[in-house]
Amino acid sequence: MPSPAARLACVAGALANKPGNGGEAWVRLSWLRGLQRLGWRVVFVEQIASAACVDAAGAACAWDVSENRRFFDRVVADFGLTGSAAVIVDGGSAIHGMTRDDLFGRAAAARVLLNISGHLDWPPLFDRLSNRVYLDIDPGFTQFWQAQGTGGSRLEGHDAYVTVGLNVGAADCCIPTCGIRWQHVLPPVTLDDWPMAESLGGDDDAPAGGRFTTVASWRGPFGPITHDGRTFGLKVHEFRKVLDLPARTGLPFEVALAIHAGDAADREKLLAAGWRLADPAAVAADPHAFRDYVSGSLAEFSVAQGVYVDTNSGWFSDRTVRYLASGRPTLVQDTGFSRHLPTGTGLVTFRTPDEAAAAAADILARYDDHRAAARAIAAAHFDSDRIIGRLLAEVGVA
Repeated sequence: MPSPAARLACVAGALANKPGNGGEAWVRLSWLRGLQRLGWRVVFVEQIASAACVDAAGAACAWDVSENRRFFDRVVADFGLTGSAAVIVDGGSAIHGMTRDDLFGRAAAARVLLNISGHLDWPPLFDRLSNRVYLDIDPGFTQFWQAQGTGGSRLEGHDAYVTVGLNVGAADCCIPTCGIRWQHVLPPVTLDDWPMAESLGGDDDAPAGGRFTTVASWRGPFGPITHDGRTFGLKVHEFRKVLDLPARTGLPFEVALAIHAGDAADREKLLAAGWRLADPAAVAADPHAFRDYVSGSLAEFSVAQGVYVDTNSGWFSDRTVRYLASGRPTLVQDTGFSRHLPTGTGLVTFRTPDEAAAAAADILARYDDHRAAARAIAAAHFDSDRIIGRLLAEVGVA
């Protein structure tokens, strides 16, 4: 085993780039805190361009006074990462959070880089890092872009490639491997950060109480993608298939939904169909608010991006992992992950609107069983100790 002084890991990803998004922050935090639980020292690195910076009203502004910086500083401080996190601004014209010498020195000492979505590509730092692991959290998008030569995936220069698409490389998954040997990983959760939530109690466990919830973007950051003449859809296309779910079940469904003003017609259809819409900026604006929203829900209901479903990718949501850890049952669209995980109680899947309606009723009828199973599945399959420990061993830095 390496000495404690040598056990330093670098995690790269988007945090300041996603201000006001508590769920996305947890994606990065789970890897950082999971590594810390295993005894590693960590450094977090991010890149941002001034053109991406906004003020509280969403208008363009300078990095130093931006919501991006405020969000980054707050999350870093709240989770004990001050002095161990840096933002590279405008290709290195400035470095926020650490000195350049400290950042470069730690990079040279790091035994592994976990590069989420290939976020870090700044050569002066990237070239100092060894054991560079590409962590793909958008299977399908990543590989199709690479196959099309757009350069958006930033796959080059890594030593290992890992994806949450559990079926990438399988015969019945149409996502191209691009000549890469993809290893597979489930999204980790630090169970201490996500304790079993208390029972909702009282009337909240009855069919008329509680809410099936999720936090989502109507279209997501990427547009539909076409490959070999086939177009793969987005989350909006999958949501439209279950639009009548509240009406047909008589149950409360709520989405903390980021939806553009240009999609006002879709928003009105959701409301008319009985969906409750919450503002993610109000209920999930930071990691703490996101955790409260999840643990205060009855269960999760969510569809997946069309590309994840139609390719049989085996993609599994990091958000769903948080619901499971909180002891909140999850009712989610199957992307092909069901061949790898226990489903039916706690983690419940659907392919059709009829299956979704029947499963929602079953969750309420057997709520205590589903609640206990959800936490048990999180502990058995998503515990960060197990997930990250295995990954480090597979890439040769255990």
